[in-house]
Amino acid sequence: MTIQRDSWGSKLGFIMAASGSAVGLGNLWKFPYITWENNGGAFVLVYLVAVMILGLPIMMGEIFVGRAAHLSGAPAYKKLGGLGWSKLGYLGAAAGGIILSYYMVIAGWSLYSFWQCLGWSLGGYDMPSSDAFGNFLSNGPLQIGLTLMFTLMNVGIVLRGVGRGIESATKIMMPILVLLMLYLVITAMFMPGRNDAFAMIFSVDFANMPAMGYLEAVGQAFFSLSLGLGAMVAYGSYMKKTDSITNSAIWVVSLDTLFALLACVAMFTIILSVPELKAQVSAGEVGTVGMLFITLPQLFYTQMQGGVVLAPLFFILVAFAALSSTLSLGEVVASMMIDRRGWSRKKAVLITSGVVFCGSIFAALSLGASQTLSQVTFRDVPVLGIIFSSKSGILGLLDHLAANWLLPIGGLGTTLFVGWFLKNDFILKELGVKNSNVVFNLWIWCLRIVAPAAIIALIIAVATGKDFS
Repeated sequence: MTIQRDSWGSKLGFIMAASGSAVGLGNLWKFPYITWENNGGAFVLVYLVAVMILGLPIMMGEIFVGRAAHLSGAPAYKKLGGLGWSKLGYLGAAAGGIILSYYMVIAGWSLYSFWQCLGWSLGGYDMPSSDAFGNFLSNGPLQIGLTLMFTLMNVGIVLRGVGRGIESATKIMMPILVLLMLYLVITAMFMPGRNDAFAMIFSVDFANMPAMGYLEAVGQAFFSLSLGLGAMVAYGSYMKKTDSITNSAIWVVSLDTLFALLACVAMFTIILSVPELKAQVSAGEVGTVGMLFITLPQLFYTQMQGGVVLAPLFFILVAFAALSSTLSLGEVVASMMIDRRGWSRKKAVLITSGVVFCGSIFAALSLGASQTLSQVTFRDVPVLGIIFSSKSGILGLLDHLAANWLLPIGGLGTTLFVGWFLKNDFILKELGVKNSNVVFNLWIWCLRIVAPAAIIALIIAVATGKDFS
């Protein structure tokens, strides 16, 4: 039976959906955090260069594979390269499913924080106890319930397909995301730390940048764009042949980078405006999760004008950023089963989402609700000890596996496949270009030399103890 393949309704639809996939919680919490750790300006500059010579070329490569094959994941690589290359697609789907299983848990926290802030805004702020967040994490039924709520939101949209579901949803969410972020930045501009924030972010001084910061910047440029898991292959498979891969990828990368920089401006301004918070962050007393879900809500109500409005709006921003990313992850897994097995969209989405949710239950219970799941580790197991390092708990182990191994290996595979395996004549024909030009040659050169070298450096760093999760 032939399944009628969906498609994007417009070029804008693809850009909004792909940008939504890239813009996620990592932009809101991880990029500002590691930028702070690496002393700002020089790190930002290296990150921007890495985005151009690493992130953009690989994204173009993944989109190309999907559009050329008009298939997603493993079927796309099999059609273009044969059975052996299909394993690269299966690796991406596995990475997508693993990330989705624990990402849904964290995304569910945004729903709880929004409801909590809404209550504070309407009824007055009540300072939580110091162990409130720990108690929240160890509440197994609550964690599973929030995860289920977010899963159902995701399923409801992906079930409607690419055009009526993902495209329609992201066309609404992405403009709202941008407006909310601009509102947060504008509000922060009235705080005293704004000048110091701009100076720290955009003043370049390589002498103050840690040596490992260069690799951190390369890693963030790779991970922030949803590369290595087949999301752009899946989304590219719904593109029209007349749509420009280069222009579309540039738009996606630009929007993702802009969002990360805006988040950095807002977070830095807030941190530098509150001396107590600056001291805590500088001393490493406030981590990425603590900053987002513990410290910021308190600051909204005790330090910022208009915080009663800003706090619930901020967690709508967090929820939308998470949802736009989970949509692409859900589509990666479901679309492969549609293309590989010929399943209907309903069957593919419901079955794959059910399997992922089972994994989410284990991740949700590994935050303190289950001592066994929270403490499981492979640190003393040969080989596995190297792969999983000293991580413990199901959620931590899954995050480490996906971020440090599966995504880099998947990205490396894409560079080898498009840069070295596919023939230039075939690529030029698919792109509708008769002869190679400067842009094409730069793209292929980055895929063949620059990107593989950078990813191999990341993998070597992970093997020697570096953690990018």
